[in-house]
Formats: sequence, structure tokens, C-alpha cells
Amino acid sequence: MYNATEQFADINKVGYDNAVRIASLSLDKAERFTKLNLQAAKAALEQGVFTANAVAGIKDVQELAAVRAKLTEAGMQNALGYSRGVYQIASEAQADFSELAEEAWASYTKGIAAWVEKAAKNAPAGSDFAVTALKSTVAATTAAFDQFTKATKQVVSYADASVRAASANAANVAKATTKATTKGRKAA
Repeated sequence: MYNATEQFADINKVGYDNAVRIASLSLDKAERFTKLNLQAAKAALEQGVFTANAVAGIKDVQELAAVRAKLTEAGMQNALGYSRGVYQIASEAQADFSELAEEAWASYTKGIAAWVEKAAKNAPAGSDFAVTALKSTVAATTAAFDQFTKATKQVVSYADASVRAASANAANVAKATTKATTKGRKAA
């Protein structure tokens, strides 16, 4: 016998399980982000001590220029490392949440399709038009979500490639700038 209440209970159980997975993923990413921030704070403290010692030992202008270039490069490397860490955590979180959303949507549409089929079998005579309209709506919604998912994956892939290229370019520019500054100071 057809029991819609049981089917809705099953759909709600899947929703509850997905909510637990979302909470778990969120806590995992928050923990990783907290660790990254603690590492960055520790590195900043170490860099501050190194900077204070380096500045205290400066004896002439040329040495000041060399120390300044070295500190600038170290600062840029720390900033780039931190931004890469943040980006990695964020992109992993996005991928994990996207995967969960796709799984949830697939489960949901599967449950709805089963519910529509059972409802269609138990529908009163003369309701063929309404059942067909409901099936068409479910199929159109599923197709639209699939298209949206494909487009989102393309945008994310493009953005990821752009961010990686920009990060690599920034690292190269920082190195080139430091080398040019150091060479320019030595020539003077």
C-alpha cells in the first residue's frame, strides 16, 4: 500500500544526514583555518624577532638596503604562503560542499521521482493530465539543476586557474623586484 508519510520521513532523514555532514565539513574547515591563522601568527612573531635583530645589527646604509630587501622578500613570501593556504582551504570547502549538494540533489530527485511514480499509480481516474504535468515539472527541474551544476563547475575551474596563475605571477614579481632592488643597491 502507498504511504506518502513514510516517503516524506525518508526524505527528511536524508536531509538530517546531510545537515550533519554540512556541520562536520564546516567544523573541519574552521579547524584548518584556525590552524593556518595560528601558524601565520607564529610566523609573524618569529619574523618580528628576526627583523628587530637584523635592524639592531645594521652598521651602514648599504647594509640597511640589503636587510630591507631581504625583509621585503620574506614578508611577501609569508603573505603569499598565507593567501595560498586560505585559498586551498576555501577551494576544498567549495568542492566538498558542491559534492554534498550534488549528492543531496540526486537523492532528493530520486525520492521525488519515486514519490511521483507511486502517486501516479494511486491517482484517481482522470488525473492523467496532472500526473503528466507533475512528471514534466520534476524532469525540467532536474535538467535545469544539471545545467546549472555544469556551468558552475566551469566557472569554478576557470577561477581556480586564474587564481593559481595570479599567485604564481605575484611570487615571480616579488622575487624579481627583490633581486632588482638588491642589484641596484649594490651598484650604487
